[in-house]
Amino acid sequence: MQIWLTLLVVIAASGGLFYTGRSRALAITNGDATTLHSKPAFHGGMLLICGILPAAFVFLVWTFVSRYFADASVASLLGEEFKALTELEQGAFLRSAFGFSQSQNIGDVTAVELTAIEGYRNFYNFSNLVVQLIMAGLVIGGGYLAWRQIRVDLRARQFVEGAVSAALIAASGVAILTTLGIVLSLIFESINFFQKVPFFDFLFGTHWSPQSAFEGVGSEATDRNSEVFGAIPIFAGTLLITTIAILVAAPIGLMSAIYLSDYATPRVRAAAKPILEVLAGIPTVVYGFFAALTVAPFLRNSGEAVGLSVSSESALAAGLVMGIMIIPFVSSLSDDVINSVPQSLRDGSAGLGATKSETIRRVILPAALPGIVSALMLAISRAIGETMIVVMAAGLSANLTANPLEAVTTVTVQIVTLLVGDQEFDSAKTLAAFALGLVLFCVTLMLNVVALRVIQKYREQYD
Repeated sequence: MQIWLTLLVVIAASGGLFYTGRSRALAITNGDATTLHSKPAFHGGMLLICGILPAAFVFLVWTFVSRYFADASVASLLGEEFKALTELEQGAFLRSAFGFSQSQNIGDVTAVELTAIEGYRNFYNFSNLVVQLIMAGLVIGGGYLAWRQIRVDLRARQFVEGAVSAALIAASGVAILTTLGIVLSLIFESINFFQKVPFFDFLFGTHWSPQSAFEGVGSEATDRNSEVFGAIPIFAGTLLITTIAILVAAPIGLMSAIYLSDYATPRVRAAAKPILEVLAGIPTVVYGFFAALTVAPFLRNSGEAVGLSVSSESALAAGLVMGIMIIPFVSSLSDDVINSVPQSLRDGSAGLGATKSETIRRVILPAALPGIVSALMLAISRAIGETMIVVMAAGLSANLTANPLEAVTTVTVQIVTLLVGDQEFDSAKTLAAFALGLVLFCVTLMLNVVALRVIQKYREQYD
């Protein structure tokens, strides 16, 4: 409730600052806005920025650091019973007390927990009041200083546009820094893993059994871990399921796009395209249930009918359902790309006597190839990163096999499995998830580079 109230106050203050600045600009010109260097709206925008931006900065900073100060304040209130706990136990205790402090019904708690809960509540009640007063002062002070600067020759437009440009640059910087942070976290944790497990033993090993990892020290632990962290079976399972999915999605999606763009009537297209795109909105867990309860039993019973042994959790079932899931990615994007091919190419081909099918095969598809490759790369990346369908339909067995009728697992499934549990964060079992994530990141990056090269090559021929 308090967050919504704060948001409403900020919106009201923004509107008030904007109206005040605009009115001030009109007032100093006696209503003749043509004498102003910048339009009145820019003066209002300048007041809004000067009043809201400092207050928003204080609010964001306090949001990030308040928990640290709250923990320190509460810890100082607790006695020897709390100080006798280990660092991990203290952190768990404070997190539990903070969670109770946000709830109205705390249930039965000890005296120490009650002290911590009350400490959190008192700290946030007081600190939130102080922060709100500071924010109000900044809004009023910043708005007043900007209000005094309003004059006929004030370059308010440059100020507002500069602020917007800075905001856009900051947004781009956040995206870049987020990517950089993800990459660096993967690299550093993977380095810690490769200190426990040799790099080539991990990358080219053929046995994956992290549950039997040895957490000792020295050469004995390294030798033992090198035998159980061979990731080839996981990579093979990922490749097998992704290949099956693309073999399903690529032809169906591409042919659907060709039909919708060149053969279907407008009425059929208007109905078929939204229905096809509904597949993209179905949750992956629903696809997982469909694979486990419908597709997998059907494949197993069909295999038994012809004398084949099909596992209850097979790569074929997971790949088929995953292929159905990514059909909209291929179909919708390819349809948009094919429709963007200039009509002049179609007319020129028809003028030379080519049939519609020949025009599609020899003119439209080559011209649309960069976009089609992009659609396929997006679909492949989506298939590689899928988890729920594989967990429910293909299982967790790291089998090194090319037989789609057997159970396999993928990189993403193993990452989830490795990070579930109460093992130490710096154990080889947990760090293996980061090594798998780094390999997956590199593979996806290579796919994107190949796609960009193909796009660049064919775009030059048809521009």
